[in-house]
Amino acid sequence: MNKYQIEYNNKLTTPAKALELLENGDVIVHSMCVAEPEKLLNAYADRVRAGNLENTSVYTMIPLQHARNSYLADDVIEKINVNTMFASAFDRDRVREGLSHFVPNEFYQIPRLTTEFIDMNVALISVSPMDEHGYFTFGVSNDYTTTVARKAKKLIVEVNKNMPRVFGDSILHISEVDAIIENDIELLDFLSHKADPISEIIGDKLAEMIPNGATIQLGVGSIPSAVSHKLVNHKNLGIHTEIFCPEMIQLIESGAANGKYKTIHPRKHTFTFAQGNKKLYDFINNNPSVESYPVSFLNDPKIIEQQHKMVSINGTLQVDLFGQCNSEYLNGSQYSATGGQLDFVRGAFNSKGGMSIIAFVSVTKNKTISRIVPRLDAGTVVTVPRADVHYLATEYGVVNLKGKNLKERAEALIGLAHPNFREELLYEAKQMKLIR
Repeated sequence: MNKYQIEYNNKLTTPAKALELLENGDVIVHSMCVAEPEKLLNAYADRVRAGNLENTSVYTMIPLQHARNSYLADDVIEKINVNTMFASAFDRDRVREGLSHFVPNEFYQIPRLTTEFIDMNVALISVSPMDEHGYFTFGVSNDYTTTVARKAKKLIVEVNKNMPRVFGDSILHISEVDAIIENDIELLDFLSHKADPISEIIGDKLAEMIPNGATIQLGVGSIPSAVSHKLVNHKNLGIHTEIFCPEMIQLIESGAANGKYKTIHPRKHTFTFAQGNKKLYDFINNNPSVESYPVSFLNDPKIIEQQHKMVSINGTLQVDLFGQCNSEYLNGSQYSATGGQLDFVRGAFNSKGGMSIIAFVSVTKNKTISRIVPRLDAGTVVTVPRADVHYLATEYGVVNLKGKNLKERAEALIGLAHPNFREELLYEAKQMKLIR
């Protein structure tokens, strides 16, 4: 047993004992998405329920079921102050109810927000098992987690044998940790979206636009999934993406993605957080070709723009005739967040030979509502300003809005709309004095 294992054993404790480090008024940040530290969150909720921990705050992003079952539960949430950087299916109702408070942000800025503008002092983090040199890794959750772990006054880690060991800027030394607990829970499955026939049509169009040798970022959804399936015969693609998802494995194993021409981290597949299934977690585990970096680096538009032929593909909920995109607000309430969309829209456009694409199906599933609207409703959030939008794509085509005047934009967007709505959109465009 070396000195690091002795230190590990001295810091190893139970969740309840570890959470005794928390005090009234503490501000907590925990690792996000599939890296939620289940036992630590449950222990925190138990302390709140017991009434011996008051006036605490939690900051989260993409909360999943472990958060919902602990501090987002009915008998806990009203006793604490909850803040979210990205509303998910597990807390949208809490945001609507005013029990969780949304913090507007750009993803790459969150490490700075949590350490400079939010008085965070506690980090609850999931990590992979320690190696013989005393190092854990942050596994699937680098994002803001690495920054808060290193800045927090109290750092408690949940060591999970199922957390993959990931290369890159992703290490944490035992000497930096205040307390350790262990958990063998399987990482949550985060299933990919299956490509539907309409998404396949859009995927075909977008794949044709992506040149060999490009560096790509794909968002989440059926359209990015469809695009990835169409890229397997491409050559020398690079991956510099916010989310590492199962579609990336297909590109790597097919030989389409090798990172040969990437400007930054050539021949490496880089991401800031990962979500998927056991195959994905096994794939990135101890894989020297896959590296994770803090979101403050990976999503920084100034870093993104340096990549060779950077192509960014993301989705949206609504686009108006000016070209403004709402990707996060639905039915009068926060539905998701900006995430890294604006980071990549700006970075990809400034990349030499690069492009930003926002792709969406022209209508909702029942085809009764057009996603292209004359104006965004009053109070609706603009995620991507009209001046930033580059390419927009639907099943009816692809348009480049850069350099187009308001009349040309309106005409182009009407052409992307479902035929059932074009006449109405044309009428509204005339009423708005966009078209004579």
